Amino acid sequence: MKNYVIIGGSSGIGREVVKNLENENTNVFSTYNSKPINDSDFVKYFKYDVLNDSTDFIESLPDEVHGLVYCPGSINLKPFHRFSDEEFIDDFKLQVIGATKIIQILLPRLKKSRDASIVLFSTIAVKNGFKFHSQVSMSKGAIEGLTKSLSSELAPHIRVNAVAPSLTNTELANKFLNTEEKVKLQSDINPLKRIGEPKDIADAVIFLLSEKSSWVTGQILHIDGGYSAIK
Repeated sequence: MKNYVIIGGSSGIGREVVKNLENENTNVFSTYNSKPINDSDFVKYFKYDVLNDSTDFIESLPDEVHGLVYCPGSINLKPFHRFSDEEFIDDFKLQVIGATKIIQILLPRLKKSRDASIVLFSTIAVKNGFKFHSQVSMSKGAIEGLTKSLSSELAPHIRVNAVAPSLTNTELANKFLNTEEKVKLQSDINPLKRIGEPKDIADAVIFLLSEKSSWVTGQILHIDGGYSAIK
């Protein structure tokens, strides 16, 4: 039975990934920050705050890990001249340094499987360029660079890819989708005329974790209803 580690699997896209893996009868080891979730037959949760907690929970993981998904992120939008060093550093710690640290710690366990997959998260704002997105785009741009570099360094036994969604209906994006008018606006500008749901993104993550993507590495997969490609 395969073992998967999901960092940030208690809500949103991460939670949907955990549920999908649970249905496939795999062993899932997930973390939560503020919302505890009960363990089940195939899922075990650990408390972990990327910015503050130690990584002692790693010692409870199996010696062999077949897949890692790093979900923590933020959507802090404001004009470029208004964001502070501290705000940028916190974002970078959460989205880039946190991912780097977990990958480094789990690397020996991932190498043992000799056929592992790492999935990270970017955003279409890196490719497209949206106003007020400087802070998030800088961090996610680093994630895309990390994805490309690691996919080369860890081949052929560990694949590394990233998923780049557009705005998705999660708690993280709630302030942008908390009225019918906002939902309609975002739906209208999307080629497929709807916003993304966590399942849309989770399905792509499951594909990248699975043997069906065994010849896919170093890719930034845009799951966005065509928004980044169709005008």
